[in-house]
Amino acid sequence: MDFKFTDEQEFFRASVRDAVDRLIRPKIQEIDEADDFPMELWKEFAQLGYLGLRHPEQYGGLESDVITSMIFYEELARGSCGFAMSVTMQILMGTYFIGRFANEEIKQRVLVPAIKGEKIGTICFTEDQSGSDLAGTRTTAVKRDNGWLINGRKMWITNGPICDFCTVLATVDPSKGLDGLSFFLVEKGTDGFSCGQLIHKLGSHGSVTGELIFDNVFVPDENLLGEGAGNGMKYTTDILNEVRVMTALMACAIADEAIIDARKFAQQRVAFGSAISKYQLIRAKFANHWAWYEAARLLAYKAAWMIQEGIECQYECMLAKMFATEMCLSAVDEATRIYGGNSFAMEYPPQRFFRDARFLLFGGGCHEVLQNAIGAAFLRRGSTSK
Repeated sequence: MDFKFTDEQEFFRASVRDAVDRLIRPKIQEIDEADDFPMELWKEFAQLGYLGLRHPEQYGGLESDVITSMIFYEELARGSCGFAMSVTMQILMGTYFIGRFANEEIKQRVLVPAIKGEKIGTICFTEDQSGSDLAGTRTTAVKRDNGWLINGRKMWITNGPICDFCTVLATVDPSKGLDGLSFFLVEKGTDGFSCGQLIHKLGSHGSVTGELIFDNVFVPDENLLGEGAGNGMKYTTDILNEVRVMTALMACAIADEAIIDARKFAQQRVAFGSAISKYQLIRAKFANHWAWYEAARLLAYKAAWMIQEGIECQYECMLAKMFATEMCLSAVDEATRIYGGNSFAMEYPPQRFFRDARFLLFGGGCHEVLQNAIGAAFLRRGSTSK
């Protein structure tokens, strides 16, 4: 067993950390308070080439492996959670199906400018009545001559209000449930495609989120992303595995930032004649966090390694996401307790960590759905070591 990162991966981590420290961290409070998409920061960050992290070099990408990509997501989340959400949407979900299935003309028109940061993309899974329940998708795609007619509404779409293109999950046959789903590319300016309501979020400020409307939107046949209509779900597990591990490592990063900040506060805050870091109950909080943090991070990187090795790991990815985000919620809660009443003031960081951590509960599948699936799988297995 080898738990070491390669020298190249350690160098990559250091370079990403430097970029986050220089470009993002000085603007964290500004981004959080403005709660608007930081376009200038986006353009500056795009110049570093990270938006092509998972794509081939021939399109301007870095062609990174899974573990290197997860290192990037973890380091990115040390900055602004909201900005990290927008960037990861672009890198992974927003361009995934285009990079995998689109023809060469679409890749040159859409993917190449997306890698340069000149176009912004997103993916559309969620609807007002279906999030984790993809079989409940009500957005339809009906076959027409030389193309498809799409109708429906998508909610909670990160980057939606500013997107230049989106990958839309729609059903080509509602009677088939999951077996009737397909992905389609829709670009800004297409007749019938518009942005609806904006969603004002508790946390993850800096990413804009909203509703996208598809009203008799016609797309040509080449905008069907996949090998034949109705095959969308067989590709979904792959991307959801990466999304869940990505979310787990972002949770680890936020938790660690919160506790490191709380440690500094505990070492400086004096009560009853001593720094509060000298009291056993405060030290217990740090001890518990350290244990749960290490466990969550190991579970996440194990799942990332399994993805990279092509090992079936759907439930390991679910476990990583579920455990790490719950660990993060515990960590940010303990940080507020260490800060005491000061944590309730907006000028101190704990309130931001507390708000940002909540968002991680829902992306990639809410915990109740994941727990149900994990529990069912556990009951089918002979041993947890298999």
